[in-house]
Amino acid sequence: MRSFFFNFLIFLILAATLQGCETLNSNAKPDEYADWDAKSLYDKAKTAMDAGNYQKAIKMYETLESRYPFGDYAAQTQLNIAYAYYKNDDPETAIAATERFIKVHPRNPSVDYAYYLRGLINYNRSIGFLERFLPTDSSQRNPSNVKEAYDNFALLIRRFPNSKYAPDAKQRMLALRNNLAMYEVHVARFYLKRKAYIAAANRGSYVVKEYQRTPAVPYALQVMEQAYSKLGLQVLAADAKRVYEENYPDGPPVAEHQNTTAIQKLWNFFGFDQ
Repeated sequence: MRSFFFNFLIFLILAATLQGCETLNSNAKPDEYADWDAKSLYDKAKTAMDAGNYQKAIKMYETLESRYPFGDYAAQTQLNIAYAYYKNDDPETAIAATERFIKVHPRNPSVDYAYYLRGLINYNRSIGFLERFLPTDSSQRNPSNVKEAYDNFALLIRRFPNSKYAPDAKQRMLALRNNLAMYEVHVARFYLKRKAYIAAANRGSYVVKEYQRTPAVPYALQVMEQAYSKLGLQVLAADAKRVYEENYPDGPPVAEHQNTTAIQKLWNFFGFDQ
């Protein structure tokens, strides 16, 4: 008797479970792309991306990838979805998509663009909301993404020197190098303010040696002169001053970017303490 009731109870549980599954299936949202072929998905996704509707484009590209992983549009879809992720403010996924494309399609005619896009993502990924609308000094941000972007562009130029993206990559590398140099100056000034004069002088000397012909050099020389003076190394201080005056008699050729006023005004407007 107990066995009968136990079996009956199991039957009721299974019946309820199956009924629940049927209810869930009946309420499931139908696949709006169910009858679309590969070309239709690709064309509509490209249209959505061109219109700036990146979320819709991503959904269509993901559907296309899952249904036709080895189809005629597979490679271009992987490249396009990387760009769509990038424009949809999802840099991590975009980077992963470019790296997958490079790994799977190393001889694809568009692989140079994947290298370029990876650099472009790192070039822009640290730009936050404030920096998009206000003039800020990007050299004061953490340089990790800057270094990654620089290495990405350098790799592109090394592997594809004739790529149509190489000229733009070179220009971006120049700006990145300038930022890296100014970041070192900011660090040197920090040491100077903390009275770590040896560290400040070494950081300034590093800029002069490793980042020649960048706008940061005259500022590095100024830090060196101050640091050596504080250390009582008057000969070295005079030497730094002489080099500065010989090469920059009218002062630094590029004025240092000032942004604190604009930022402070915005924060004061919203009533925040920076």
